[in-house]
Amino acid sequence: MSIQSQKAILENYAKSAGIVNYDFYIDDGYSGTNFNRPSFQRMIADIEDGKVSCVITKDLSRLGRNYLESGAYIEVFFPKHKVRYIAVNDGVDSMSAAGLDITPFKNILNEFYSRDIAKKVKTGKHIRAASGKYMSTHAPFGFIKDPNDRNHLLIDENTAPTVRRIFDLALDGMGNNRISKILQKERLPRPAYYKQEHFGQYFEDVEGYYDWTKNIITRILRIRFTRGICGFIQRQKHHLIQNQEDISAHMSAKSLKIPMRG
Repeated sequence: MSIQSQKAILENYAKSAGIVNYDFYIDDGYSGTNFNRPSFQRMIADIEDGKVSCVITKDLSRLGRNYLESGAYIEVFFPKHKVRYIAVNDGVDSMSAAGLDITPFKNILNEFYSRDIAKKVKTGKHIRAASGKYMSTHAPFGFIKDPNDRNHLLIDENTAPTVRRIFDLALDGMGNNRISKILQKERLPRPAYYKQEHFGQYFEDVEGYYDWTKNIITRILRIRFTRGICGFIQRQKHHLIQNQEDISAHMSAKSLKIPMRG
């Protein structure tokens, strides 16, 4: 349910209860298993400062999905600070003992639900990756993301020649440090040069464009995707190298506060 929908439910409840002095604490995009959510912690601080007399959520899961911590807040923290807690859709009201009897069980179910969702998301990612889908946020050096499919990589013709050059030098038996010096001499921009605009970080010194290090070379040679750029390279003086492991071996080298989440 969207944040706006949650706000509408809570505002309607507040109006029906004659409550006019209220505020919202919104943690959009945070997991309910995380109680270090910024707005949630701000609400806790306000409770400790005596600014809050009642906390209302759409349901128990909006407070949190860890049944131990949720229970600690509902049964210990809120009563200690004389704060009334209401979960509208679950019929929970700390002023009614009967309403709290089922609360621990609902909190346990909420935590199990969160774990189940996390497991399904993780499984889904594994399945997509196993089917050849690229799951990382950024494309590795030498590639760009397909504009028509963000889980598919295309060779970046601007940077692929540099990757090929690195592999050629590696296959000639050169170490990573020597390769970095050659790339500097040939004035080939390093990966960070192409990411300046994306990360909002720019070089003050133009020479920084070509400041290759052996660590950068190592990372590129260890990326398994680069074999898609270099293909199966065969030289008369070198054996057929088909993947990155072979290359590495070869080189040896919420007054009323209303917490909500999205």
